[in-house]
Amino acid sequence: MSFNQLGLSAELLRAVDEKGYSEATPIQQQAIPHILEGHDILAGAQTGTGKTAGFTLPLLQRLQFGTQNRRRVRALVLTPTRELAAQVGDSVREYGRYLPFRTAVIYGGVSINTQISRLRKGVDVVVATPGRLLDHMQQGTIDLSAVEVLVLDEADRMLDMGFIRDIRKILKVLPAVRQNLLFSATFSDEIKRLAASTLNSPAEIQVAQENTTADKVSQVVYRVDKGRKRELLSHRIGVENWQQVLVFTRTKHGANRLATQLESDGITATAIHGNKSQSARTRALQDFKSGTVRVLVATDIAARGLDISRLPHVVNYEMPHVPEDYVHRIGRTARAGHEGHAVSLVCVDELRLLRDIEKLLGAEIDKETVPGYEPDPRIKAEPIENGRSRRANGARNDGAKKRRGNSAGKRSGPRNRPPQNGKSRQRRSG
Repeated sequence: MSFNQLGLSAELLRAVDEKGYSEATPIQQQAIPHILEGHDILAGAQTGTGKTAGFTLPLLQRLQFGTQNRRRVRALVLTPTRELAAQVGDSVREYGRYLPFRTAVIYGGVSINTQISRLRKGVDVVVATPGRLLDHMQQGTIDLSAVEVLVLDEADRMLDMGFIRDIRKILKVLPAVRQNLLFSATFSDEIKRLAASTLNSPAEIQVAQENTTADKVSQVVYRVDKGRKRELLSHRIGVENWQQVLVFTRTKHGANRLATQLESDGITATAIHGNKSQSARTRALQDFKSGTVRVLVATDIAARGLDISRLPHVVNYEMPHVPEDYVHRIGRTARAGHEGHAVSLVCVDELRLLRDIEKLLGAEIDKETVPGYEPDPRIKAEPIENGRSRRANGARNDGAKKRRGNSAGKRSGPRNRPPQNGKSRQRRSG
């Protein structure tokens, strides 16, 4: 189905055409009409399905033909990470280039004063991470009393990261009458409870079976000893001439170490994780997208929401502890209908993690051994150190600083509040 058949305005269709799109993806075909009609929606969609345009286009049209509260926040999009907030903000600006709306993107790790200045000038759409949005609410620098549309993007990851209390605080200050759009790759019991308390008779959309991987991702497992993983990775990048490779490690230290080792092998590489400044994370992503570096080494939370078009290769250098993270990792490739390749380097210590992933997928992943890199059968499995503090709800510490209030640099809100529900406020870095 073409975008011309979805009832979008001429201004939006012109912007879509200039981006080179003509055919709508399944999530866009299903979501856009419901949103244009004013329905709440509960949408299950994996990464790379086109969901951002699926809510951005009808959201902008709702504002275009809705009540004119110019320069008041009329639409609020909440995202789990800074990178995703920035990318959604870019999409809102690009699709709305022929509409008179102003957009503000607010997240931690950068100056709050610049954001305050922009908000004071008046904006129509705000894209935000929950922690930094709460900072603005506490300081009285944002007014959400005129919000007409709320979008919870990648809601499952926001809950995984411990944002549920922040989200509920934000919901309390929004107008009771509004349109709510919730997007999630998976539907845990907590997501279902959030949907039940937030959405009003939602239209339910499911474009991909829960916890499945993209059809166009070819997956393979290479059995290899832990001590030879880096050597094998460099070998495959060289032999196969991979030019753009996203590599996942479990820890920030491991990401730094691997990027340095790959550089010593003559392969341009950089790391991205929560201990990096926002400017360093942005620069690393830009260098990777432009081809200045061939390999981007990332942790799970840092990579969540990365939108890299036509990313051909994803490598699990270390297998994730949480099986669902495998789905999110390889969902970085084969986006928007393109084919992708997912490689997992699995040592004897990780065989149990591999079995858990295959159980989630309901299928075995093809396994190969690269000649010259056969695993030594004499090596016995050893316990894997997580490297991240695990919480009861599955949230992880990765990407958070040790100090409180790190995101704003100089947070003006209360600093001595006790942790809520056993979760440190360090997650508020956004």
